Parts: sequence; structure tokens; C-alpha cells
Amino acid sequence: MKKAINVILGLCALVLLYLCYESIMQPIKFQEEMAVREAAVKARLIQIKNAEEQYRQQHYGEFCDTMSVLIDFIKTARIPHVHKVGELSDEQMEKGLTESSAAAIVNSGDAKAIAENGLEGFRRDTTWSPMAEAIVGNGDPDSLQYIPYGEGAVFELEKTVYVGRSGVVQNVMECRAPYAAYLKGLSEREIYNLTDAAEKQGRYAGLKIGDLTTPNNNAGNWE
Repeated sequence: MKKAINVILGLCALVLLYLCYESIMQPIKFQEEMAVREAAVKARLIQIKNAEEQYRQQHYGEFCDTMSVLIDFIKTARIPHVHKVGELSDEQMEKGLTESSAAAIVNSGDAKAIAENGLEGFRRDTTWSPMAEAIVGNGDPDSLQYIPYGEGAVFELEKTVYVGRSGVVQNVMECRAPYAAYLKGLSEREIYNLTDAAEKQGRYAGLKIGDLTTPNNNAGNWE
């Protein structure tokens, strides 16, 4: 009987040790897995940021607030690349030459005008590459809308117009991935604690780029 009790007590001690170990290791494992997932989410948010910047350049300063539209843009648009040879001197710029006017003179092929303006060694050649190649490389543009580890959850994308105190109007955007999406399947208690802490501190509970209330050049909230 005594032996049986000792065995039971020993098993209980082992269970308690295991529970103590788990209570210590669970937050550590959670943080390690969260770091892996957040790295993937950040990488995709940066891709979306790059796509939004190109969209704005080609749409009169407007951002896109619909992932399907942004993805179609990535699939069909092209990015200009300017190859520069030579620079304008201060004297040339003082005479009124600009990058665009100098390029126009060179492209006209007028040898006399080129010589008169000292543009013999000035060239500006533009080539175009597919947008998708620049944004996702060999990846699938359609996947850009999905939050990594989110089991089909889609990034939240919004835009608005910000009016500063001086009356200056500025287009802004925000793209978000909440903790609840990309940490799905991990400790619900840890997710709740993260979310609760962020909300109490007035921070977004997750990762995002841009801000609808304060222009920040589309920076990430982790930067």
C-alpha cells in the first residue's frame, strides 16, 4: 500500500513539474512562433505598400482601397525605369534647362540644339518592366490579399483624405492585419493579453502600414 502511494505521489510530482515547465515554456514558444508569423506578415505588408505607392503615382495621387483592384493593377501595370547618363550643371539649370526639357532636346535629334545646350553627353532612356515582377517576383499576385497564417483572412485596406490644421489636404491609406488573424491557432490567452494591452495603450492590435488619422508615409507600426 505504501509503495502504491509513493508511486502515485511520484506521478503527481512529475505532473506538477510538467505543468510548471509548460507554464514557463508556453509564453516563450508563443513569442517565438509570433516572431516567425510577424516576419511573414511584415514582408507582405511591405509588398502592398510598394504596390500602393506605384498605384498612387499612376492614379493622380489616389491610393487604392480594394485588394482586388490593387491586384489587377499589379497584374497589368508596368513600372518605368530611367537610365541616366550625364548630369545638368548649375550653369545649364540657371539657363532654364530641366531634366525633362534637356531630354526633349536630346530626343529631338537636333544636333545644333544639343550642341548649343551642351547636351552631347546627356541621355535619359526609359524602359518598362511588369509591375508584378517588381512587387511579387515569381510569386502569385493573387496571394497578396491573404494574411499569412490567417487561414484565408484578407488584409483590411482603407483610404481617406486627411486635412491638416493648415488646411493642407493629403491622401492617406492604411492596411491592417489583426492579431486574431495571423496568430490563429496559438494560445488564445496570449492573443487576448496582446490585444487587451494594445487597446489599453491606444495602439492597433496587430500589424499595419499607413495611418488614416496621421500621415506617416505609409510606415509600419513596428518601425
